[in-house]
Amino acid sequence: MLDQFSRTALQFGRVSMRRLYTSKVAVFGIGGVGGYCVEALARSGIGTIDLFDDDRICLTNLNRQIIATHRTVGQYKVDVTRERILDINPDADVGAYKLFYGPETALGIDLSQYDYIVDAVDTMTAKLELVCRADACGVPVISSMGAANKLDPSAFEVADIYDTSVCPMARVMRHELRKRDIRALKVVYSKEPAMTPIEDMESSCRRHCICPPDTARKCTIRRQIPASNAFVPPVAGLIMAGEVIKDLTATQAI
Repeated sequence: MLDQFSRTALQFGRVSMRRLYTSKVAVFGIGGVGGYCVEALARSGIGTIDLFDDDRICLTNLNRQIIATHRTVGQYKVDVTRERILDINPDADVGAYKLFYGPETALGIDLSQYDYIVDAVDTMTAKLELVCRADACGVPVISSMGAANKLDPSAFEVADIYDTSVCPMARVMRHELRKRDIRALKVVYSKEPAMTPIEDMESSCRRHCICPPDTARKCTIRRQIPASNAFVPPVAGLIMAGEVIKDLTATQAI
């Protein structure tokens, strides 16, 4: 019988589609990268998706985040994403957790329950905590090395963290993971040199912060407000989703 996944089933077959439906995936960070990753996972038929992010949608998210519209500004990202997933697939089981992952909150989350984990968070502390705990549980992870301050969506590559080069975030991750004896990590990264954001105080969040009032971690705490766009973060997120689907179905090419 035809359903919303019939065209996907023509590629993967019924056995793989069943595997996707019975899989449980956690996505940490529902921003420009994570939001598009979740979208593709939901449209591919993943049956259970847990969303982790404590942020609310800000007006400045509209340039790149798939869940950001004028209607959703001020709402929690996980709540909006959950509603969107269920609109795509009402049979999905979607958990929405308003939580910033880190050493203080990690103990409350059993990572061993997942078949795959997507790391789309943007802080090094959170990434390291997530990757190390997932490794201890034997759960596969794919990690984004960041998409801010980039202009070339065709420059992304999928590699093991120890085969990366150029990317500053990947360099730090390699160093820190080696110290923790983590032997491998699949990442999506770019060798494109990062641009330096224009210092325009008329459009800077530092002078004109418009984060929702109760935002826990406002962007003004950053050393530099990152530049981003509508076409680079989505590509990173879609590549990550493709790798998850490929690995869960043991498909060599998509």
